[in-house]
Amino acid sequence: MTHQKKMMLACLFFSGIYQLQAQTLKNDTVKLDSVIIKESRSKHLPDVSGMFIYSGKKTNIIYADPGKANLAGNVARTLFSQVPGINVWEMDGAGLQINIGTRGTDMHRSIETNMRQNGYATNSDAFGYPENHYNVPFQAIEQVQILRGSAALQFGPQFGGMYNLKLKEGDSTKAFGFETEQSAGSNRFLNSYNAIGGKVGKLSYYAYFSARSGDGWRPDAAFNYHAYHASLKYQFNSKGSITFQFSRSDYVQQIAGGLTDAQYAVTSRQSNRFRNFFNPVINIPALKFNYTFSHDTRVEIMSNMVIGQRNSVQFIAPSNVNDTLNTTLKTFNPRQVDRDYYTSIATEARLLHSYDLGDLKSTLSAGLRFSDGLTKRKQRGLGTTATDFDLSLTKDYGIDLHAQTRNYAAFIENIFRISPRFSVTPGARYEVIKTDLTGVIVNRTVPVKYQATRKFPLFGTGLQYQVNSSTQLYGNVSQAYRPYLYAAVTPADQLTIVDPNIKDTRGYDIDLGYRGHINNVFTFDVNGFYVYYGNRPGTLTIKDAANANHLYLTNIGNAVAKGIEAYTELSLIRGFNPAAGSDLRLFNSLAYTHGRYTSGAINNAGVNTSLIGNYIEGTPEWTNRTGLTYLNNHITTSLLISYVSKNFSDANNTVNNPTGATGIVPAYHVVDWSVNYRFLKSYHVNFNLNNVLNAKYFTRRINMYPGPGILPADGIGFNIGLGMKI
Repeated sequence: MTHQKKMMLACLFFSGIYQLQAQTLKNDTVKLDSVIIKESRSKHLPDVSGMFIYSGKKTNIIYADPGKANLAGNVARTLFSQVPGINVWEMDGAGLQINIGTRGTDMHRSIETNMRQNGYATNSDAFGYPENHYNVPFQAIEQVQILRGSAALQFGPQFGGMYNLKLKEGDSTKAFGFETEQSAGSNRFLNSYNAIGGKVGKLSYYAYFSARSGDGWRPDAAFNYHAYHASLKYQFNSKGSITFQFSRSDYVQQIAGGLTDAQYAVTSRQSNRFRNFFNPVINIPALKFNYTFSHDTRVEIMSNMVIGQRNSVQFIAPSNVNDTLNTTLKTFNPRQVDRDYYTSIATEARLLHSYDLGDLKSTLSAGLRFSDGLTKRKQRGLGTTATDFDLSLTKDYGIDLHAQTRNYAAFIENIFRISPRFSVTPGARYEVIKTDLTGVIVNRTVPVKYQATRKFPLFGTGLQYQVNSSTQLYGNVSQAYRPYLYAAVTPADQLTIVDPNIKDTRGYDIDLGYRGHINNVFTFDVNGFYVYYGNRPGTLTIKDAANANHLYLTNIGNAVAKGIEAYTELSLIRGFNPAAGSDLRLFNSLAYTHGRYTSGAINNAGVNTSLIGNYIEGTPEWTNRTGLTYLNNHITTSLLISYVSKNFSDANNTVNNPTGATGIVPAYHVVDWSVNYRFLKSYHVNFNLNNVLNAKYFTRRINMYPGPGILPADGIGFNIGLGMKI
């Protein structure tokens, strides 16, 4: 019996004993009215939430509810299904990474998105290598708070907005609470989530442990994932509290590699890589201090660190080159070892103050941020000829870089309430970014040194008009900025060439929308957007002197993404009969994104080719997700139909490439079904069926890890879980 199976049985046994021995338990039965209220929760953030101002901005709230999304499998397309325009890269069915992008941003590990947990940033290196290697089990999430393009003023200069994963907290009415869910599914999928929480005197606590493993849908795609979190909050008086949190995620994943178009046409369920592995380990300690001076004034000081590694060992070659025995060496070829080490610390201090301006209350939010991050990048080390996960070297790293960034920022926003219905929210941010890069590349023969100090302001303004008690107009314009990712001074793969003169990206985002609800029948949020990317970075396909294709990372040119995002939801039973004992809800999440380059050209083999009018890579024009949810006192079940139109994987809009690394990503449909059944007060069972129709599709072509080539999405798969909460 495996360790994970033993752990599952032990958790269920323990929970059963606890249930039998408990003398009194609170009635945790989910009443119909509470279910309906829960389903009618706001879809957008209020004007002020916590220490943050959201008035006049495009926001979303996602509630992580079982029966509406595959939480056990961390299937992102189901969790984000009600947010228009989110493009999800489905690297695999293991749910080990959140890869999302919107409005033309890169979805690779959410690299252009400010990812946060409980308010603090989790990106590995915000200015050097901002990929989000940290991964939260969806079962631990209470809600996802999303701020779209106008996020740069409060949270930092990224085009993709801010996504805050607000984790669950312990039940404050209990000294001890326990929840557990054990799941199993296709391809030897196993998932275990276990948590405790409660409040004893002035101390509140919550902690979880999660483990997930499986063989994967493709051959050579096994994974083993663990996640831990602990939160201790001490309320030292009625005004102040201090909270310590520690989070960790780690996994080892076998990488099946990419496919050429010819290989994919034969079958998407194949692999010609079995010696490739990926292993990120991320630790995040955090300390939060909150103090309320009065009803109108409070402060928060928050510090956190990101301490971790990103490790990989791979046989790197085009996808049409098989990883086979070298007839000369009589062994497999040596693999390439790449390792990153991250150490960063960030502190944010925020003030929120409400004050009288005339007869109305206005609200000020201001703060300071300091961060210091160091990335040690060691790449192109010569590894062993072994077949297991082995990071040992037979020859030193060809690339050895130390990349350090210090960031200072000050920001301020203010809600000026001009009338009871109309408010204006201007804001500004000033950034100072100091970068220092030293090291060697090209088999340690070429020294590199890069130092720069960049200083720039960002401005924005939001408008909001309350049309009536249930609907409002909102609009916002905000500047954004994406710093040149200096840690990518040279790529780890052998197919990409980096422009040594690559520059920062500057631009702005405009939103104008109308949202609200009509009684309990109809909920809506419809907005238009316009995003300008100046000097947008991206990849071009070029040929070398030997006529071999390479990808060239450079500033492509200027680009514009504009379009419409629309969310609508209709209550088909409860909306027309409030006394009904059940409800049926139909929602649709639609986005149209017209993403095009407005300037730029490429010189390939002496021929200048304009890129004006080309599609922004990785940006489908249409994304639509339609869902039908039924719920009553015991059951929540949802059917989701997703459609994503075709897109291109490079700025050239290459149609075909022999390696599969670039080309068209075809349109696809995929259907998912989830159901959750609650019984005996404290128990539930859920079932998730993904890709119900077993569609053959893929969401990404890639030139680097874990490719190169086409990365097929999973076919049909399921998991079933049994859980309890007391």
